[in-house]
Amino acid sequence: MAEKLPANSDSGTDSTEEEEEVEPKFKYQRIANDLKNILNADVVTCTAVHSKFLIFGTFRGRVYLLDHQGNSVESNLSSTEQHTHKVAVNQVDVDPKGEYVATCSDDGKVNITGLFSCENNQNLSFGKCIKVVALDPDPKSRVRRFIVGEDKLTLYERNLLKKLKPTELCAVEGSVLSICWQGNFVAWASHLGVRVYDLSEKCSLGLMKWEVPSQARLENFRCHLRWSNEHTLLIGWVDTIRICVIRKRNGIEAASSNLPGYVVDPVSTFQTTFYICGLAPLASNQLVVLGYRKERSATYKALRPVLCVIEYKMNSSEEICTDSLTLRGFEEYTVNDYSLGCIIEENRYFIVAPKDIVVASLIETDDRVEWLIKHSKFEEAIDLISTHGGSLPILSVARLYINHLLTLKQYEDAAKLCLRMLGNNKALWEEEVFKFVKCQQLRSVSAYLPTSEDCKLDPHVYEMVLYEFLKFDAKGFLNLIKEWPPQLYDGLAVINAIHDNFRKQNANELLESLALLYSYQGDFESALRMYLKLQNKDVFELIRRYELYDVISKLIIPLIHLDRDRAFKILLDKKKIKPEVVVQQLEQNQEYLYWFLDELHKINSSNVFQRKLVELYAKYDRSKLLPFLRRSKEYVIQDALAICKREGFYPEMVYLLGCMGGVEAVEALNIIIHSISDIEMAIEFCKEHNDNDLWNVLIDESIKQPEIVTKVLDGIVDYVNPEIVVSKIKLGQTIPNLRESVIKMLWHYNSQKEVLCTSHEIQLDDYFDSHSEVVAFRRRAQHVSYDHHCPQCHRPVLMKSTSHRNGLVAFKCGHIYHQLCIPGSTTSGQCGECNMGNSDRSEEE
Repeated sequence: MAEKLPANSDSGTDSTEEEEEVEPKFKYQRIANDLKNILNADVVTCTAVHSKFLIFGTFRGRVYLLDHQGNSVESNLSSTEQHTHKVAVNQVDVDPKGEYVATCSDDGKVNITGLFSCENNQNLSFGKCIKVVALDPDPKSRVRRFIVGEDKLTLYERNLLKKLKPTELCAVEGSVLSICWQGNFVAWASHLGVRVYDLSEKCSLGLMKWEVPSQARLENFRCHLRWSNEHTLLIGWVDTIRICVIRKRNGIEAASSNLPGYVVDPVSTFQTTFYICGLAPLASNQLVVLGYRKERSATYKALRPVLCVIEYKMNSSEEICTDSLTLRGFEEYTVNDYSLGCIIEENRYFIVAPKDIVVASLIETDDRVEWLIKHSKFEEAIDLISTHGGSLPILSVARLYINHLLTLKQYEDAAKLCLRMLGNNKALWEEEVFKFVKCQQLRSVSAYLPTSEDCKLDPHVYEMVLYEFLKFDAKGFLNLIKEWPPQLYDGLAVINAIHDNFRKQNANELLESLALLYSYQGDFESALRMYLKLQNKDVFELIRRYELYDVISKLIIPLIHLDRDRAFKILLDKKKIKPEVVVQQLEQNQEYLYWFLDELHKINSSNVFQRKLVELYAKYDRSKLLPFLRRSKEYVIQDALAICKREGFYPEMVYLLGCMGGVEAVEALNIIIHSISDIEMAIEFCKEHNDNDLWNVLIDESIKQPEIVTKVLDGIVDYVNPEIVVSKIKLGQTIPNLRESVIKMLWHYNSQKEVLCTSHEIQLDDYFDSHSEVVAFRRRAQHVSYDHHCPQCHRPVLMKSTSHRNGLVAFKCGHIYHQLCIPGSTTSGQCGECNMGNSDRSEEE
């Protein structure tokens, strides 16, 4: 059986202050059963972990095969003599299929042993100490290859005759200290550092030198190598960890001659606070590291080893959690006495000591949930069960959490948790709500109570909540009346409760609540009475929802006074209330009438009330009057003119008089000149109407005011002959800027003359060019061959045997006739086939 081993979470400090306990990452079990008996008489020196079993070598030279519970497994290793080394076993390795095991020892022997078959067994004797051996990790290899490390790195390969062929891969500085083989890459450590050998290219990818520790030698520390995947190598040596990636060289690097195709890139290097006894991958950027503390106890003995989870970045790291392990005899061990094996796929880690083997596994969901509940970490427990499941129902944890929050008087959080976890479980909701009743905290849970048809609680529950709000929080009571569907509770009972508990200091909230409740009961008259009494704008929502348009015809002015925008939204809809009714009611308030007719004109510009708008615009917003006069034609122009004369609105008078034309236009021009005093406006007015009488009035008036003569001269260009203006200037009269104005006028006329002359020249050039083309075309000869036939007689137009001259008639369409074939037709000049004229005549001898 396996014995559970408690682990102490280590904060890394000696502070006596109480700190929050960190959730354990692992649970530990000590392997017992047959292993316990073996270790009573022997000591573990090396191990190899396989997904099916555990193999370890001992100080006495024996090799044992056990299952993961520590029970001995019958195999070829069970023979006491044949597979025993004479001294301690230095290295054990097992093939991926778990069929063969390789061992080496200081007795100079390397044994390749089939666990259940002796077909491919090998026994080699080197006559010197062998520290490391590694089997081919390829599952298809069937132990055809293995590597032995001594003073050189040697690959042994079995040929077709089952004989071993040794190949020296690389010379070694000192001796090989450690080997780790993955695919075509072999990582190995020597006295100087770590190398990676590429078996496919048969070359070393370089040396990573390692820093020599102070007051110690590098080879006195075991180098721990492990491949986390086919291209990522983990190295832990002394107190330094390095993560390396084997990548293919890019095009620029590969262009250099004599360089291997792959390169080793260290992506992260960092130090630990302890000596490294083994390492293995956990997550994408996390490692599990077995460590040996550098410090000593008060009696100068070794401290407990630690199992640490480290999260690494570029060149830094952070300890996520650290567990101190109490292993048998830990006080007597050195750093090289420990090792770490792992089954990466199962996240299981084997901590090996000379007299103990402990398995660390990631704690399971139920264990984590139990620990989290014990430490009041309910939120994390719920998240964990939601993600990974577990035997404990999530609702049970949630209810424990609710009780915990109520105990801490965190009522709001408890209510939110009810909403999140209880769902549509009516029975659970009612049970949990009564817990809030005992605390008089129904107000905290009110916002989260289910109100849908899928989970509607007993009406008594909602009424209890309303009564508590009515007693302690009138505003909250009103909000609930607005938010909750009225069918959740007995409305009449709540109305009676308001009357029984009516307080003047909360009159507004309670009256509005009554208005809502009356509307829910269908008593709209009472509801409107409450809203108007309160001057509450929700009266519009009540009118809209229940279409109470026939009730509001005598309440138009109070509604506009309450909220003009919302009132107009109703009043401007003629389907709800006729505009005539609104106008009749608003006659007693002219400003409200102006607001209404202005908005009505925006949505219906052809309404019958536009005559009223002229006077209303003149009274309340003159800026809209002139645009309205220009835009609308539904008013009486004489009435509008009278209003504008009365108010002295000259621009509006000008527009209206201009529309009337005749003598009124002259009056408008006089207003512009004498009342508005805007000569530019007068010029534009004359241009708009382009009437000679208006121009004459403007010119006569300008002569009386010399300072505007030049402006008139500048403005009449292209409309009136400037000589008229110049001729009326009296001799000796001083006209400011006259010279500049005349020069500008002459320049303008000169420019026009040049444009006309240039246009005439271009026209003549174009005419003569076209005429030349036509003449050239007419003079051009037309080709006639023997292939041409007369369309009339269908004979060739050219006949060699004819003794008399034969005349031809050729048309521009391409048809050619004998002159004799079209007697009397040539005078028309039209082709008989296509009626095209312009014929050419020719004769043939």
